[in-house]
Amino acid sequence: MQKKLFLKLAIIALLSLALLVPLAMIEAQIAARGARQADVMRDIAASAAGEQTLIGPVLAVHYRERVTVRGTDPQTGHETVRHDVVERVSVLPPLRLDIDGDARVEARSRGLYRANLYRLALQLRGRFEVPPRLKLAPDREILGARAFLVLGVSDPRGVDDDPQVTVNGRAHRFATGSAEAFASPGLHVALGEIDVLAGAALDFSVPLALTGSSRLAIAPAGESSKVTLRSAWPHPSFQGRFLPIERTVGAEGFEARWQVSHLARDFGRVLASDADPSRRETLDVSFVEPVNVYLQGERAVKYGVLFVVLTFAAFFLFEVLRRLPIHPLQYLLVGLALALFFLLLIALSEHAPFAIAYAVSSAASVALIGTYLAGALGSRARGLSFGAGITALYGVLYGVLLSEDNALLMGSLLLFAALGATMLATRRVDWYQLGGASSEEGR
Repeated sequence: MQKKLFLKLAIIALLSLALLVPLAMIEAQIAARGARQADVMRDIAASAAGEQTLIGPVLAVHYRERVTVRGTDPQTGHETVRHDVVERVSVLPPLRLDIDGDARVEARSRGLYRANLYRLALQLRGRFEVPPRLKLAPDREILGARAFLVLGVSDPRGVDDDPQVTVNGRAHRFATGSAEAFASPGLHVALGEIDVLAGAALDFSVPLALTGSSRLAIAPAGESSKVTLRSAWPHPSFQGRFLPIERTVGAEGFEARWQVSHLARDFGRVLASDADPSRRETLDVSFVEPVNVYLQGERAVKYGVLFVVLTFAAFFLFEVLRRLPIHPLQYLLVGLALALFFLLLIALSEHAPFAIAYAVSSAASVALIGTYLAGALGSRARGLSFGAGITALYGVLYGVLLSEDNALLMGSLLLFAALGATMLATRRVDWYQLGGASSEEGR
């Protein structure tokens, strides 16, 4: 291989490495804008309401029990007997829990950034059954008991009204506090004394208007829990420990239904769902943005090196096959134009839908590079052919961004096609004679 050819390859490699610097700067800028958006989302959540976790309702029964305490007198060594009254808490799940809700999503903006809040109209209905003597041993002396209906809400600021709770036909109002049912914040209704010796049945109905941001989690506290949620938001993400048994997602929104029995959930973990995220026992719905422009921008710029390498490879093949030299400065200018596309993309996507921003950015980049190469290579047809190739690259990249699951497949096919085209175009080139004064063009 001639020294001239080797030197040209070395220069192209150095230019490719040099272009990593502006690409890295653009990627850092995109990451900084994405971090700023995350800060704005946290600020909006801090001033409105954060992600919500709804637990229950459950029934907290505070009962008093007379216990016998036996000990030894330290002076005489005789056995002592003392009768004390202690207060304990038993937390009971609803026998049946039905939750039905409609969610409305609205955007809150702060400058160029925005965050989604949801407003949820819920109706919770069910029934508690207090077993006689709380299923305690017959020899235990129960003196009395008071009942509290408790609802866990991770961010009580999101409760938009003063809901009227109906229990056995009587209206009640919530007070703050979880009545020792669980450690996380909550609301409770004092139901007064109950006949714990005979047991009791309590039918309840709770209308609840709840505001939150990004994610809603519901802990299925009932022995049998049924949850139905509807929304006009067309981009839900279903997560958590329990997925819906039925769901319909379309352009007009979604509807999902869950059904969870006590056999499928751990009641202790349900009560700790908000206090200990590692033990979360919830069904989750996230109201996600269909296109996070900063995440899409970061994914796009990672393919910048591939764009530069494929374009430079095409230039080099053009030099080899057409015997028309391209100056390293022309390589550099085209590489910078390719890098600038990613900065233009993220800047436009902050003001317009991502698809439109991508179309405008790619069209501007193709027009700039095609016009430049038409003059640099002395032929409009050559400029158009390079422009068509770069257009195809942008088309493939857009497909990769839209389908993350197929990104590896599409990228592999692109590289295979590029390598195949290079091998076919140079299959008759005599590389040993290439670059010599008397070398012949590949036959």
